[in-house]
Amino acid sequence: MSIKTESISVILDNKKILENISLELEEGEILSIIGPNGAGKSTFLNVISGDIIPNNGSIFYDERILENIEIEERSFTRSVMSQSQVLVFDFLVKEIIEMGWIDRGISAYAKYFNDAMTEIIKECDIEPLLNQTFNTLSGGEQRRIHFARTLLQLWRPSNSDEPRYLLLDEPTANLDLSHEVRLLNIIKNKAKLGYGVLLIIHDINLAAKFSNKIALFHEGSLFAFGTPEEVLKSEILSKVYQIPIEVDNDSLTIKYY
Repeated sequence: MSIKTESISVILDNKKILENISLELEEGEILSIIGPNGAGKSTFLNVISGDIIPNNGSIFYDERILENIEIEERSFTRSVMSQSQVLVFDFLVKEIIEMGWIDRGISAYAKYFNDAMTEIIKECDIEPLLNQTFNTLSGGEQRRIHFARTLLQLWRPSNSDEPRYLLLDEPTANLDLSHEVRLLNIIKNKAKLGYGVLLIIHDINLAAKFSNKIALFHEGSLFAFGTPEEVLKSEILSKVYQIPIEVDNDSLTIKYY
């Protein structure tokens, strides 16, 4: 089971944003996408979520062409956390999280709603925030709430074997160190449960620590792809980021100046 792209290209406003991107996100793995600003990372996530239609190429969800899958069915399989989190109306935190729950018309699922909410709230450590209005929260607190909503969308009973994919665009943005590590450990645990996780992240050291595979984007192209050991090399990173970068090959710790 996987999400696979074949030769994806995107042109927006006569500018080539992505060119010939072929990648595969498998169940049970964390695939991190790194690269400079403007490399096409967020556009790629929006393509595989179905929010942007590529000019060329195909996306497959478990060998099914994405464009042939109804939007409602997609929402059962993948959940997206984007960078944008602006809300016009002033909802309570609890209401924001509840928006992630999808009524599938299956009574066996509906009875689990309260259990799912309790589990996600505890997992994300957000109970003290539940009755606050969303727009009064800090940027980091808002990210944690959106992450909880994203998790709730894919919640299933423990005996479910349905494929699930988390597509996360900078989920650690604005988080303090403790919540950053907590969120990444949650992601790691989800992967152990069989989730496929696509993670866009700027911190290369965190990508090294938490990823099974890394895709390095540069100017809309896939510059390097493989395990952290294969991708995170001094010469590769220095060329893409255009600054001197040193990699400790034993610990995969990245230093830059």
